Amino acid sequence: METNSYIKQYPDLMAGKKIMYVHGFASSAQSGTVKRLRTMFPQTTIIAEDIPVHPAEGFAMLSELAQREQPDLIIGTSMGGMYTEMLYGFDRILINPAFRIADTMGAHGMTGKQVFQNPRKDGVQEFLVTKSMVKEYRDMQEKCFSQAEDPKRVWGLFGDQDPLVHTMPVFMEHYTQGIWFHGEHRTNDHVFMNSVVPVIRWIDDKQECRVRPVVFITIDALRNPQRQQRPSAMKAFRMLLESYNVYIVAPSPNYDADYVKDVQQWTDDIVNVPAYGHLIFTNQLELLMGDYLIGTDDVEGFMGATIRLGSETFKTWDDIIVYFSRLGGQ
Repeated sequence: METNSYIKQYPDLMAGKKIMYVHGFASSAQSGTVKRLRTMFPQTTIIAEDIPVHPAEGFAMLSELAQREQPDLIIGTSMGGMYTEMLYGFDRILINPAFRIADTMGAHGMTGKQVFQNPRKDGVQEFLVTKSMVKEYRDMQEKCFSQAEDPKRVWGLFGDQDPLVHTMPVFMEHYTQGIWFHGEHRTNDHVFMNSVVPVIRWIDDKQECRVRPVVFITIDALRNPQRQQRPSAMKAFRMLLESYNVYIVAPSPNYDADYVKDVQQWTDDIVNVPAYGHLIFTNQLELLMGDYLIGTDDVEGFMGATIRLGSETFKTWDDIIVYFSRLGGQ
């Protein structure tokens, strides 16, 4: 269901659950991200509160809120990503987390009189960032990564064009699930649907012990010999993601490091976040255990259904889209 040309609704995703959102510096609980979450997930309770500007007060409020509400997922952006990392014991997504916020404040003129980017519940529109407040934030940022826990509960998403924070290296010193996405510091509808929603889906599936049917797609079905994306390939890929566990399969490289790098770079560039952990190299397609295999050649021995792109039945990806639309996720 589309609410407009940009935002898609996901009524079954995180249905009946709670998502707590932690906003960024100089923002509020009325940010565009909060509105986006409430539009995209109509069956989910979205929890968001204005964060006090003094970090000790802010973190105390967030800790109490998380313990009281017991959200199924916490999402934090920028400064909120820093706070969210420290809200241990919950599944969490950190988007462009400002783990070095005190340094960021000094480097980007975030001191002196500041204006809130969004309305606040208390009606305050301006606040003052002093040297002592910067020190408060520096003291707070030193508390990041203080507890060791299951790294599989924390995801880090980092915009490859973010001009403000660059914290992927420090994140990867403590966690394993860090992913570059195509975007800047602030998210938009496109980034959220194509980069954040897939991660939310993985988290929801894990929480529900949900096992989706598996679809394998060979790399040559996604791109032609000139490395160009085939028409409607990514439209089909994104549609399949909503109901299936989708993997990309490429021939085993036989120690050709350049080939591996090429395939990985192409999938990072074109598929991006959904390709994370979903790229397989093998020369034995028949050994794959799954429900569907989409490729450009016939495969003997695969235990599921094989779909050959370019065949009389499936001449184009649009034909494959129609086929899976009729299956309804089976």
